[in-house]
Amino acid sequence: MLLLSADQTAVNAADTAWLLAATALVLLMTPGLALFYGGMVRSKSVLNMLMMSFVSIALVTMVWLVAGYTLAFGHDAGGLGLIGNLTHLGMHGIGPTSMHGHVPTLLFATFQLTFAVITAALISGAVADRARFGAWVVFVVVWTLAVYVPVAHWVFADGGWILADLHALDYAGGTVVEVCSGASGLALAIVLGPRLGFRKDSMRPHNLPLVLLGAGLLWFGWFGFNAGSALGANGIAGAVFLNTQVAGCAGLLGWLIVEKRRDGHATTLGAASGSIAGLVAITPSCGSVDVPGAAVVGLAAGVLCSFAVSWKFRWGVDDSLDVVGVHLMGGIVGTLLIGLLATESMTGGPEGLLYGGGLAQLGRQAVAVAAVGAYAFALTYGIGKAIDKVMGFRASEEHERTGLDLTVHAETAYDHGVLTHGMSHGAAVHAAAQAAHDRSPLG
Repeated sequence: MLLLSADQTAVNAADTAWLLAATALVLLMTPGLALFYGGMVRSKSVLNMLMMSFVSIALVTMVWLVAGYTLAFGHDAGGLGLIGNLTHLGMHGIGPTSMHGHVPTLLFATFQLTFAVITAALISGAVADRARFGAWVVFVVVWTLAVYVPVAHWVFADGGWILADLHALDYAGGTVVEVCSGASGLALAIVLGPRLGFRKDSMRPHNLPLVLLGAGLLWFGWFGFNAGSALGANGIAGAVFLNTQVAGCAGLLGWLIVEKRRDGHATTLGAASGSIAGLVAITPSCGSVDVPGAAVVGLAAGVLCSFAVSWKFRWGVDDSLDVVGVHLMGGIVGTLLIGLLATESMTGGPEGLLYGGGLAQLGRQAVAVAAVGAYAFALTYGIGKAIDKVMGFRASEEHERTGLDLTVHAETAYDHGVLTHGMSHGAAVHAAAQAAHDRSPLG
């Protein structure tokens, strides 16, 4: 039976079924990100890294349902395209028969929720190994409302200024997710400062198979991220699906080519990072470019991001897990290339410079990148500084040296059979540390 809203718009069963699947795929990306990041950090902080992603799922969900959705997608407040109104505070007025196009509004809100979740979780990679967990919890709540929600309104909402007034193109969140998280990660890494031993210790990933597993789950979920943004089971979704695959493969190959020529080795970490770089870059452009264009976008991202990740050593900014090098750079590449490679067959109108569209669209894309990047950096820096002053954001030197798994969570990734519930914090840490020592071949 079809459900009807007040405007008598019918539910499209195929579109709704696809969006249900896509929403689940995007939600899976955050646990995938947790594994990807967890394998990249040192073993003494892997559980902390996982926890930062998983707690983001819970926190952002609550924030989104209370106020995030209405501020991002409610009718524009004031007519300036800056923020939505509070009509749907606490999801008020939205029920099973409410419709967003041909899909239920509650489902659309959930789909957009998964975007907000992973954007917040992405930032954790920039401050791995050294952020206080309690401070991270506060940061996620404040950042979601102050940074993510306004940017989502600018780019995704009908009345948002980037979409409605600037007419920049961003199909699935190159600015909202990638540039926003990358710029925010850069700001927070500056606030916290580098890890102990930065530039001196190797800090190599402790588990590369875990990294590849996480990358695979991210790649799998990215089909929901991009193709789900069509909000329908249609030809555009199919084209976006293929563009996503092409760009991920091209990014992987581009990164490996650079590694082989520069370092003499093509690595598994490079393969994982390159695929993610290609997927990041195609996120804004997947609905604007054709298949050859998707290959160019992915290849450019794989090459450029592979160089960008080394800039942190030149700048002295410890972006621990390359959030800036991959997500900020990849988001910029993918968003700007729309201005060169957009085709009318995909956009239904605007074309890029190389297809006869002139420089106007490229200029619009550049303004969108600059505005989102500057806003996210400035607000995140301010939020990070405020939290650091009030409660301290950086973990103590002792905790960082020992590892946040033990000192914060009183457990390690290898705590087989160690029971810590009911113990005092100090006793739990001691028990876990003793168990780890007993298992060590040097213990």
